[in-house]
Amino acid sequence: MVFWSLLKESVIFALQALIGNKLRSILSLLGITIGIFAVIMVFTIVDSLEQNLRKSVQSLGNDVVFIQKWPWTFGPDYPWWKYINRPLPAYKELNYVLENCEGAQSASFMVSANTTVKYRSSSIENVSMICASYQYDKVKSFEIEEGRYFTEIESTSGRPVGIIGDVLAKALFPNQSPIGQEIKVRGSKVMVIGVFKKEGESILGGSVDTQVLVPVNYARSLIDINDENLDPQILVRAKPGVNNDELISELTGLMRSERRLRPLEEEDFALNQTSLISNQFDSLFDVVGIAGWIIGGFSILVGGFGIANIMFVSVKERTNIIGIQKSLGAKNYFILMQFLFESVFLSLIGGFIGLFIVYLLTLAAGDSMGMEISLSRSNIILGFTISILIGVVSGFVPAYGASQMDPVEAIRSS
Repeated sequence: MVFWSLLKESVIFALQALIGNKLRSILSLLGITIGIFAVIMVFTIVDSLEQNLRKSVQSLGNDVVFIQKWPWTFGPDYPWWKYINRPLPAYKELNYVLENCEGAQSASFMVSANTTVKYRSSSIENVSMICASYQYDKVKSFEIEEGRYFTEIESTSGRPVGIIGDVLAKALFPNQSPIGQEIKVRGSKVMVIGVFKKEGESILGGSVDTQVLVPVNYARSLIDINDENLDPQILVRAKPGVNNDELISELTGLMRSERRLRPLEEEDFALNQTSLISNQFDSLFDVVGIAGWIIGGFSILVGGFGIANIMFVSVKERTNIIGIQKSLGAKNYFILMQFLFESVFLSLIGGFIGLFIVYLLTLAAGDSMGMEISLSRSNIILGFTISILIGVVSGFVPAYGASQMDPVEAIRSS
């Protein structure tokens, strides 16, 4: 009962302070509002960016190892001169991996190139043409909404068949099904046998929505699959129960054997995995998070002083009321908690406004930024937690001073 009585009186006094001194209250709450807005907005953008980036990385496959020429580690000391003369992954090396790698569930050779796709009078430029071997669907995660994947015979014999993305399908075939229709890729006819399920934009690129997938053996007639600009690579997915370290260890031995490297010779290939990208993200987001606290911290500090200012004025204006309450038997802790609750309530109002502004901006910015931005539950809890802490810290000194007043002196002050 005492708690609810304290809470009720604190809310009433806080609202009276806000209504009775609108300009002072608005200016004082502005600091805490800006502070909460700055911190939570930074964390919301960072969390959303991290979530989208990790989602894009996961689409590459957490259990997939990429055999490539260049490693994925970059920095000021990147020894590019060691890698520039390395040989490119070759299609025959895919067969060697498939025949000898016990830890591999599936593997695929892949190259990619930009091209123009045409259908009758319609054409779309800068389409990503993915040229891959048969097991590409077992290595790369995607779904086919309509039609089918190409068969092993179609892949081996190099049939002119292809699977197109949702964006291409809607642009080229707005009023009909694309299945069975022939499109032109680099001037060559390709029969559409499937349509990828819409995936949405990816921050790292590589969304299937704007891709056309063809068998790599068919692509040999269109492009040079050994061209370094096409980034030839072999994708290897680990068997269930086989971790990436075990798979990398086995692939290292197989590739060294296939390329006949002597024991002391350095590898002339790179075995990349998505954890290399994720680790770089971790350090980046840690730095951005610290920057967010620094940016918002100054505003929160100013907001704390604003709340303290309101509370000192509130204590002074109600000195005689404090005296009357104490003369009627009110304990010191009752007076202390009364003003602390009022301080916390005022701080929560500022925090709520800041969070509400963040929420409105996430609704407006999601479409314009091309990625999903949402105010998470954890950030909402963080915002209110910071508001409560600021309210307690800012209001403690004025509340403690009020609780220690002499009732006789307090009543005389009126």
